[in-house]
Amino acid sequence: MPHAAPRQQRPASLPRFGDRRAIRIGLLGGSFNPAHDGHRHIARTALKRLRLDQVWLLVSPGNPLKPAAGIMALPKRLASARGIADGRRIIATDIERHLGTRYTADTLAALQRRFPRARFVWLMGADNLVQLPHWRRWRRIVAKTPFAVMPRPTYNHAALAEKAARRLRSWRAPSRRAPVLASLPAPAWTFLDMRQNDSSATRLRQTMPEYEIAKNGVLGESR
Repeated sequence: MPHAAPRQQRPASLPRFGDRRAIRIGLLGGSFNPAHDGHRHIARTALKRLRLDQVWLLVSPGNPLKPAAGIMALPKRLASARGIADGRRIIATDIERHLGTRYTADTLAALQRRFPRARFVWLMGADNLVQLPHWRRWRRIVAKTPFAVMPRPTYNHAALAEKAARRLRSWRAPSRRAPVLASLPAPAWTFLDMRQNDSSATRLRQTMPEYEIAKNGVLGESR
């Protein structure tokens, strides 16, 4: 039985106990503090370029790599992510909270158990490729799940020169192979050649005073 969800999300609500559909799903994790056009751009581009059936916006209970001050409450962040989703192919979810997972490696393992026939691709910006070696069990993440890296202004050169990209150089697929990435055995990754979007959650918060920013928050540990 699916979770209860707002009307716009009901057609694509996530199953409670598992799913047997053989579909290709992109996973875009983050704090979405708030969600913005850059997230929408990544999701739409991933759907097209990776030939995905869906992209899930995984709204984290908290991002440990960012300061606690200024993180909006989870319901507000989830609402902002739903504002850029369509409820059918782009789905905003706080499934990490329901799974009780604190690390990306654990989230991926739980999702792969719950959706045994799904083909998952982890989506990240070039800034996160730089930070990837700081994530807990990052080698397990890349060993179990293909991932696609989206260019970000000012981060691209560093991302491809830093530790993670160097260690994984042998498993990098050219951008032209992006349509089959979901079917490749991990480790496998690609750096997409795509139009960049410089939208910033920080700048957006500064122009939206109606958001009630939390002054203190309890976050999870490192991804």
